[in-house]
Amino acid sequence: MAPVGAGLWRTLRAHQVYGANTDVGKTIVSTVLCNAVQRQKQRAAFLKPVSTGALDDADDRHIERYGAGTLTKCLYQFDEPVSPHIAAKSKTIPRDDDLLASIHKTLSTWARTDIDFALVETAGGVHSPGPNGNSQADLYRPLRLPIVLVADSRLGGISSSISAYESLLLRGYDVQSVLLFRDDYYQNHDYLGEYFRNKSIPLVHLPAPPSKPLQMDADALKRDEEAMFKYYRQASEESDILRLLDELNLRNEQRIEKLEEMANRAHDLIWYPFTQHQGMQAKDITVIDSAHDDYFQTFGSGRTENSESELRPTFDGSASWWTQGLGHGNPDLALSAAYAAGRYGHVMFAGAIHEPALSLADNLLKALDNPRFGKVFYTDNGSTGMEVAVKMGLRVACDRYGWDASEEKINILGLKGSYHGDTIGVMDCSEPSTYNKKVEWYRGRGHWFDFPLVKMVDGKWKVEVPAELQEDLGSDMDFNSLGSVFDLDQRLGSETSQRYKKYIHDTIKDLVDTHGMKFGALILEPVILGAGGMLFCDPLFQRCLTDVVREHPELFSSNAPPAKESPSWSGLPVVFDEVFTGLYRLGRPTSASFLGVHPDIAVNAKLLTGGLIPLCTTAASKEIFDTFSSPEKSDALLHGHSYTAHAMGCTVAVDSLRTMSEMDKDGSWDGYRADWREESTLTETATPEVWSVWSNALLKDLSCAESVESVFAIGTVLSISLHDEQGAGYTSNAAKGLQQDLAAGGDQFNVHSRVLGNVLYLMSSVTSKPESLKEMERLLRSSLT
Repeated sequence: MAPVGAGLWRTLRAHQVYGANTDVGKTIVSTVLCNAVQRQKQRAAFLKPVSTGALDDADDRHIERYGAGTLTKCLYQFDEPVSPHIAAKSKTIPRDDDLLASIHKTLSTWARTDIDFALVETAGGVHSPGPNGNSQADLYRPLRLPIVLVADSRLGGISSSISAYESLLLRGYDVQSVLLFRDDYYQNHDYLGEYFRNKSIPLVHLPAPPSKPLQMDADALKRDEEAMFKYYRQASEESDILRLLDELNLRNEQRIEKLEEMANRAHDLIWYPFTQHQGMQAKDITVIDSAHDDYFQTFGSGRTENSESELRPTFDGSASWWTQGLGHGNPDLALSAAYAAGRYGHVMFAGAIHEPALSLADNLLKALDNPRFGKVFYTDNGSTGMEVAVKMGLRVACDRYGWDASEEKINILGLKGSYHGDTIGVMDCSEPSTYNKKVEWYRGRGHWFDFPLVKMVDGKWKVEVPAELQEDLGSDMDFNSLGSVFDLDQRLGSETSQRYKKYIHDTIKDLVDTHGMKFGALILEPVILGAGGMLFCDPLFQRCLTDVVREHPELFSSNAPPAKESPSWSGLPVVFDEVFTGLYRLGRPTSASFLGVHPDIAVNAKLLTGGLIPLCTTAASKEIFDTFSSPEKSDALLHGHSYTAHAMGCTVAVDSLRTMSEMDKDGSWDGYRADWREESTLTETATPEVWSVWSNALLKDLSCAESVESVFAIGTVLSISLHDEQGAGYTSNAAKGLQQDLAAGGDQFNVHSRVLGNVLYLMSSVTSKPESLKEMERLLRSSLT
């Protein structure tokens, strides 16, 4: 099913009517508003997505009778006068996506006619269930229509009305007006009027409708009908109602005007990250009105064939810089953040503890399942988390080997193309590149190994060895499946493994003995080096590099103790930067598990909070922690920031980890696993389970495309390298054409994507729907094959 765009039309002012409770008079309010519109010589329409109860009592029938010519429509009618989720049990239940699509299609059709104003009325209260049992507040969220909230004028109505408002606010709705009936006894309208006035939300109170006759004989029915006609005529002529309609019209116009201005204003005011502004124009800026699930709702990105809406669903193809795990606008995570904000706000962390930080540390260590880890250090983002990791690693190495870092240059070992962030310390842990070589303080400190790459070319998996290393490492290797590439139990006994280890050993020995270099840590991005260009390192090479470092401490110091077993570190402390690849991004709790390695230090961020809020953890062994313990304050790890371990982030992270762990166990990804398991059956021996949400068939098709140099996929990540006669690299423009094709998109949605030189990568969340991914694959095939 195609994703539904949010509703915003120039020619149609569409609103959704929610009630603070059941039986608060939503339909009466809707009828008043529609009458007022009709009396202004405009056309009104009323849509009831789901109606329950007798047809004669249906809300759309009421408005048809009293709405002064209002166009009415009901999409799904159930006979029983009960909640939709119960009434629907005896009928064919519409899928939520189908229901939303029908609403959007109906409104879009009306927008192309002479309809000026439309109301979409919900059933019951804000959290009354829809046909499939989920809250209406969540069900209708993708449409994100502006809200007309009908408050409750009865006893207890103040509480229920404010609660309804807060529930809508929590989900990102814009409540544009509140209406309720006057009740001179409870006087809820006075209290709520002041409450919503402070929120800059207009509240209109209406006269209570006439009471229904106790005996509904023919004469009583006639009198009731006459009374209702009179009521609607008088109520719809009230000046407050007419002013409200003018206000709603103005807000619709202002919303569009603001969206139209945003790109130009941003072009004038914003300094964008990772962006060369020379030649950049306002039209190059994506205007995002909201986001939900896997999609931005973007303005000015082109309308689909079936919609006149100003907003279009745009697939978030970079997972918002790799952060999205559980979807945009996730109500569970939003509620968790709101709870923590309400309970704590922010409290300082040094020398204190709160439940969310303690729970997260405990749950994270269990999820990482690393016997070396015993302590968790909190920071705010991946770069600062890596700064902490470097401080840890260098300190313990200098302490063990008796080095004085103030007098000696201590380097790190890593891989070419590494990237660990943009703060000065970790910037020095990467080789000179586009990211850092023009930064005045940059002083690259280390040695970075070139390495074999994993890729699919012409339908076959291969490990490609750099030409300059083939004499040492051997020639390229072909594999039957991606799982066989990760079959390290078998590959560690191969000649290739021995070649890798000898080359690594000899290189380090030469660097230390001949060039006098000292190394304080081995820092790796396990499996994939992200910002360096989505470089898929042969896992055997990373495993061999780790093994050589740990098994040969004598390489680094003549007074090094013999190699030690876990949990003690040996040779050099091993730091894994899992900011990008950790926590199910590649389909597993840790990317370290692909290598069969337990690092001494690991950094996690991005998916840690499901993409909602910044937070980072650096986990380390008790032995590393103890190195910083002394009577001197200056020996402590003097690192932190004001919002360390903020309660909102920790609370959200606990829920995010739990949700992803449950998905791992409950079969949510079994379909993807099955697809990739079929690929692995081609091998002669059992191989580790490695899978992707991107289909095996897609990879084979794309890898054979004329313009494609290679592809790979693992977990939620898909990488496509395009041929570039000028040479690959970050400054290449080879992927721009594909990026533009995806931005144009198809009838269902378009795609916002990022490129790294000649590489275009796409990334889903862990909750992406198979239907969305299939459409993405169709767009890719259309562009490349």
